[in-house]
Amino acid sequence: MRVVSLVPSLTEAVAVSAPGALVGATDWCSHPADLDVTRVGGTKNPKVDRIVALAPDLVIANEEENREPDLAALRAAGVEVLVTEVRDVPQAFRELARVLAACGVGARPRWLDEAEETWSSLPLPGRRTTAVVPIWRRPWMVLGRATFAGDVLARLGVDNLWATHEDRYPRIPLDDLRAAAPDVVVLPDEPYRFTADDGPEAYPGLPCALVSGRHLTWYGPSLAEAPRVLSEALRAAHR
Repeated sequence: MRVVSLVPSLTEAVAVSAPGALVGATDWCSHPADLDVTRVGGTKNPKVDRIVALAPDLVIANEEENREPDLAALRAAGVEVLVTEVRDVPQAFRELARVLAACGVGARPRWLDEAEETWSSLPLPGRRTTAVVPIWRRPWMVLGRATFAGDVLARLGVDNLWATHEDRYPRIPLDDLRAAAPDVVVLPDEPYRFTADDGPEAYPGLPCALVSGRHLTWYGPSLAEAPRVLSEALRAAHR
C-alpha cells in the first residue's frame, strides 16, 4: 500500500499505525518527528505532479484543509482520493477508523482505543467558561460554528462565544473581541503561531491561554493526551 497524506494529523495517524505505507506528505506534516517521506508541498498548494509521480494507491485529504481543484486534478490523473470531514470529536474517531481501514490497517490500533476511552470518560466540567479563540491576526480571525477545535473546547467546559456565527472562521474586529469580555482568550500556536510576546498584548486585562495547536486542532494520536495538555494550559491562564 502506497499512501500520500495531505493532512498533518492524519499523516501522524497513518505513520504510527501502518509503518511503511506513507510515501508522501505535506511540508506541514511535522509528526512523527522522524518521518522520512517525499514532501509534496503545502496543504493548500500541493504539487500534484509530484504526488502523481509517487504512484500512490491512495491520497488522504480533508474537505477543510485541502482545495477541491487540487483533489479534482489528482482524480483526473487516476489517483484515488479519500476525503475526510471532521467537525467534532466523535466524527474524528469515525473518520480515523475509516482512514486506517482504507490504508490496510487490519486491527484497530491501541492508541485509537485509548484516545476514544479518554474522551468518553471525561468528567463533567466543574464550571463552564467563555472564550474567544483567535486563529489568525492581521486580520483577526476566530473559531466560529461547527469546528472540531470548538467541540474539543466545549467538552472541556469552554464555550466559544462565536460558536453560533454563520461563518466557521469569521473575521472579527479586535475591538469586538475585547468587548465580548470572555473569561479566557485561547491562543493556539497554529495556524498562526501565537506566543507569549505575540497575541496576549492585544487583550489587556483578559486571561490568555497559550495552547498547543496540535492538541487543539489535530485528530490523531495526540487526542489521547489532548484533554490533559489543554486543561493544564487553560488552568495556567487563570493563575
